[in-house]
Amino acid sequence: MNKTNAMRRLDAAKINYRVCEYEVDENDLSGVHIADSIGIPYEKVFKTIVVKGDKTGHMVFCIPCHKEIDLKAAAAVTGNKKIEPVHVKDLLSLTGYIRGGCSPVGMKKKFPTYFDKSAEQHREITISAGVRGAQLWLSSEELIKYTEAKLVEVTAKND
Repeated sequence: MNKTNAMRRLDAAKINYRVCEYEVDENDLSGVHIADSIGIPYEKVFKTIVVKGDKTGHMVFCIPCHKEIDLKAAAAVTGNKKIEPVHVKDLLSLTGYIRGGCSPVGMKKKFPTYFDKSAEQHREITISAGVRGAQLWLSSEELIKYTEAKLVEVTAKND
């Protein structure tokens, strides 16, 4: 497979990762489907959600694939009154990535990044490689440090 921008950035930072490829199902781009396809527990597969805050602008949240983001909690921890997910049609021009292949590493611009606090419970987690059909396994500690992410609790409690 060709190197993605996320891979090139991690290579430049000398951060080790492994690529896990999977069969893309255009009808199901969910992280749960990806986790099932590559046999990784849901709590170790992190999906990337790009949002826009009314005060701070664009931000990135990474949460376990089987969870949903609590937008009110996310707004509160970022100093916003309201945040909304970026519309799918705007994702590519904003980040350089498409839905189902959005990585918190290697976006066109560096946005404030937040990982669900549960990431620190795992030695390694997986994120999108920046393309549909590939995930990156890497150290959660190195990833959080590299992205300068804050650890927060923003997943909905009713799941």
